[in-house]
Amino acid sequence: MYETSIMDMSIEAEQKINVNHVPDYIEDIYKYLREMEVKCKPKVGYMKKQPDITNNMRAILVDWLVEVGEEYKLQNETLHLAVNYIDRFLSSMSVLRGKLQLVGTAAMLLASKFEEIYPPEVAEFVYITDDTYTKKQVLRMEHLVLKVLSFDLAAPTINQFLSQYFLKQPACSLVENLAMYLGELSLIDADTYLKYLPSVIAAAAFQIANYAISGKTWTDSLAAITGYTLESIKPCLLDLHKTYCRAAQHTQQSIREKYKTVKYHAVSLIDPPETLDLL
Repeated sequence: MYETSIMDMSIEAEQKINVNHVPDYIEDIYKYLREMEVKCKPKVGYMKKQPDITNNMRAILVDWLVEVGEEYKLQNETLHLAVNYIDRFLSSMSVLRGKLQLVGTAAMLLASKFEEIYPPEVAEFVYITDDTYTKKQVLRMEHLVLKVLSFDLAAPTINQFLSQYFLKQPACSLVENLAMYLGELSLIDADTYLKYLPSVIAAAAFQIANYAISGKTWTDSLAAITGYTLESIKPCLLDLHKTYCRAAQHTQQSIREKYKTVKYHAVSLIDPPETLDLL
């Protein structure tokens, strides 16, 4: 009887554990993420130096990667990481348009290996390109991306910062999913959002979602949690609000379609607030 009660207690304790919830280290983790996001930041305006590709081509690539993520049921974090790898790679290397999808495929493969428990096989990544590239080409590009990124794959993402904010400031599932949707929308438009750090975009996404669902404005506790005042995130807030308002008319619709599903409480169908009165 005694042994059974001990076992029950250990099972109960195990069930209650949240691997992200580590109060003793949470401040250190956040500080580390803030330091690393600066080191892992792509170059702003790198596309101007690319001779053969455009921001529009990049947007089409990211839109396709969203579909790939849904097809293989990959984590949202995998998508965010892949986009970071692509932007950092393109910040350093000139790429011909015929090889841009290959870069995206290799980045998604790397992000899957880093983040997923069961990442798709290389052959599956070849398949999703309609056999545009061979397995050998994908593996060679994977090797090149790793070299250019100096094997540094642990880049902080908007998704990670949102998780940090939700831990410190719990929100309802609608707010959480809407914030995640807004964070993903920012991945499409490099020209607008590469100038902002992931922690800033995450703070803006959280605030707009909070305001849209519950009418809540930026509080002192949110300022303390994020390290940002309302004034410091104002430019990003305005940009993200514009993106939210225009999402239905955007050429790329994969993110909006993804967040129409029951899994995400159909948050992409929620009408954006016409104005942000909190400003």
